[in-house]
Amino acid sequence: MVKSQVRVRFAPSPTGDLHVGNIRTALFDWAYARHTGGTFLFRIEDTDTTRVTDEYIAAAIDTLRWLGLQWDEGPEVGGEYGPYLQSQRMDIYAHWAAKFIEQKDAYHCYCTPAELEAVREAQRASNQAPGYNGQCRDLTAEQVAAYKAQGRESVVRMRMPDGSTTFVDAIRGEVSFEHKFVPDFVLVRGDGSPLYTLAVAVDDILMKVTHVLRGEDLLSSTPRQIRVYQAMGVALDDYPTFAHLPFVMGQDNAKLSKRNGEVSIAWYREAGFLPEAICNYLALLGWSPGDDRENITMKELTELFTVERVNSSPARFDMKKLEAINGDKIRALSLEEFLKWALPFLLNSKVISGTDAEIALVKSALPIIQERITRLSEVPAMLKFLFVKDFAVESESLSKVTDAASKEVLKRTLADLTPLTEWTHSTVEAVLRASLIEELGLKPRIAFGSVRIAVTGSTVSPPLFESMELLGKAACLERISSALTL
Repeated sequence: MVKSQVRVRFAPSPTGDLHVGNIRTALFDWAYARHTGGTFLFRIEDTDTTRVTDEYIAAAIDTLRWLGLQWDEGPEVGGEYGPYLQSQRMDIYAHWAAKFIEQKDAYHCYCTPAELEAVREAQRASNQAPGYNGQCRDLTAEQVAAYKAQGRESVVRMRMPDGSTTFVDAIRGEVSFEHKFVPDFVLVRGDGSPLYTLAVAVDDILMKVTHVLRGEDLLSSTPRQIRVYQAMGVALDDYPTFAHLPFVMGQDNAKLSKRNGEVSIAWYREAGFLPEAICNYLALLGWSPGDDRENITMKELTELFTVERVNSSPARFDMKKLEAINGDKIRALSLEEFLKWALPFLLNSKVISGTDAEIALVKSALPIIQERITRLSEVPAMLKFLFVKDFAVESESLSKVTDAASKEVLKRTLADLTPLTEWTHSTVEAVLRASLIEELGLKPRIAFGSVRIAVTGSTVSPPLFESMELLGKAACLERISSALTL
C-alpha cells in the first residue's frame, strides 16, 4: 500500500465500558490522523459474542462522540472498506482461513484441551517455554479420519516457520522475536469463529491501514500478525507501520488496572470531567508537545501530535493532575458553555426541576463558583442552598452556630442587616465588616463562619456575600432567625 495517505484505526473489543487505556489509544490514533490529514477508522472487534454486547458497542460509539473523537469511517458513518463490525465479516475470515490451509500455511489441529494442558505441564517440568508442540502439523489422511471418527472438533492453526521476525517499531525501534518462542497459533476456533490474530491482521490489510498505534501489551502479538500478512501474500513494503504505546501505570507503579484506580470513561463523565480535559490529560501520558505546558486544546493537539514525540517509557496516571487540568478547562468556559455542562448535574441530582426561573438563577450563580470547583459534579452541592425547599443546617455544622459566641454574631448580623434597603453583596459585606470586624474586633473566619452556615447550611459554599445577594434579603434573614432557634 502507498503510505502517503495515513490510515489509522481504533479497534476495541467492547466487553464493558471503554477505559483510560482504550481512550488514550483512540486519542493518539485520532490526533495522528488529523495531524497528517489522514483517515481515522473506527472498527468494532465483536467476534466474541459471549462478551461483546450491543449495549457495550452503543456505549463505545457514544463515548467516542462525547469525547469529540469523530471517525471518518466506521459504524453509523460507513466507508469504502466496510462493514466495520467484525461480526459482519465472518465470510471474509473463513475465506482466508481456507486459503491458508490450501497453501499449507495453516492446518487443522485436533488436540483436545486435556492433551494441550498435558504438553504444557511437561514443558514446565523440563523448564521449557510452554507452547504448542506441533503435534498436528503433518497429520496423515488416516490420522485425520481417526480423529474425525472420534468426533473431535478441530481448530485451525497457523504454521510458524523456523527463524525469527524483525520489524521496526515507530516508538521502540527495531524489535525481534525468535519463532521458538512464537509457537503455531490458533486462527479459528472449533466452532468456526475467528480469533483476534486472524481477524485483526486480515482487516488491517483489507482496510488499507498504514499505521497501527496500540498498547504495548499487544507488542508480542505482532509477529503473529506479520505471519498472517505473509500468508496473504502482502509485500513487505505494504505492511502497516507498528507503534506500540507505553503502559499507563498507577500510583503504585503497577500497570493501571481496576485494582489501582483505573475506571471507565463513563465514570469520569459522571464525576464531572470535561471531555477536553480528559483528552488533554491522556495526551500527556506518553507524549509531549515539546515543552513544559500541560494545558493544550484539541486543535493544538492535532497541530503538534507526532509519533516521534511518543515516549517508550511508562506513564503514570495522576488523578490530582487530571483534576487540576479539569479545573482549568472549567474556568476557561464561557458562561453559556458552563451553563450547558452544569445543568445536567443539577437536574440529575434534583437540585432543580428545570424551570426558566431556576435556570436564570443558576446562570447568575455560576460565575461565583467557576473559580472554586475542579469537577462539574461539585456544582449541585455548591448551589443547592439556593433552591432547597426545606432548608436545614447540615448536622456536622450545627455545633458551629449553636454555641454562645456564634449566637451573638448571628443576633448582631440580624440586627444590622434588617434595616438594609439596598441588598447587594457589596452593601452586605460593608455592613458586616464594619459591625463584626471593626466594632467587635472579630477575625473574618470567626465573624463570617457562623453566618455562612446559617445562610447556606454548610461550611463549604460559594463566596458568602455573593451567595447572600443571590439568595435575597428575605430568605437570608429568615435563615439567620431560624439558626438562632437551634
